[in-house]
Amino acid sequence: MTGFLVVNATLSGEKFDTLHKHLVSAAERLGIMLKIKNNAEMLFCEEEADFVLFWDKDIPLARTLEQRGLPVFNSAASIALCDDKAKTWLALLGKVPQPQTVIAPLTFGAYDFSTFVHRAVQKLGLPVVFKERCGSFGEQVFLCENEEEVLSRISDKPFLLQEFIADSRGEDVRLEIVDGKCVAAMRRKNENDFRSNLTNGGTAQPYTPTKEEIRLAVTACDALGLTFGGVDILNGGLVCEVNSNAHIIHLMQVTGVDVAPLIFETILKKI
Repeated sequence: MTGFLVVNATLSGEKFDTLHKHLVSAAERLGIMLKIKNNAEMLFCEEEADFVLFWDKDIPLARTLEQRGLPVFNSAASIALCDDKAKTWLALLGKVPQPQTVIAPLTFGAYDFSTFVHRAVQKLGLPVVFKERCGSFGEQVFLCENEEEVLSRISDKPFLLQEFIADSRGEDVRLEIVDGKCVAAMRRKNENDFRSNLTNGGTAQPYTPTKEEIRLAVTACDALGLTFGGVDILNGGLVCEVNSNAHIIHLMQVTGVDVAPLIFETILKKI
């Protein structure tokens, strides 16, 4: 059994190298030869494989590989839904509780967003969470105390505004779902930032999720078509974000649960 691990050509360093080597090692223990390919070289790769573990967000490449007949995990469609926070919110609308959200209108060239921001703030209140629609590790996410702060964050990148859940300031729970089951969970907390991400200085501890939290996380992953994914739930049971390739090394260090072999076991069942 052989597979490709597709990673991004521009993401390197100890954090990424550790993850990639861990996935290769976990695959090897299950009799899988997993070859690492970055997205630039994978486009021209003519080697054969039984599946692709797509640990990247290069959606056109993922779709290209699917058109070649390769089983891709997670699928291109699922990655696309998770990569864009607006698409995630829309896909989950009516299926799980979420913070109130207003998606900024599509514009071409310079545009005065003052009226839009004013109306959005009237609906969502202050402070309000500003999020670029695409981003990872809590980057491009800001808490804005007034309309001027929101306007200062706007660039040429699509964005949305979201209700700030004060009861969950700097806190959430991350549930890792594999094949429709919760396999691990941690509670994250940051005393110095409204974002709970560990990369922003947050800390984490093992967590036993409630039945309702598990139901929400499984429902979210099903709605997004994910074989595996990390679901972030705020206090009060609101699904905040869903990650198609959450950083499982942090989760393993906190909980002792190695998600990697569970992912490969599920892939083997599906191909």
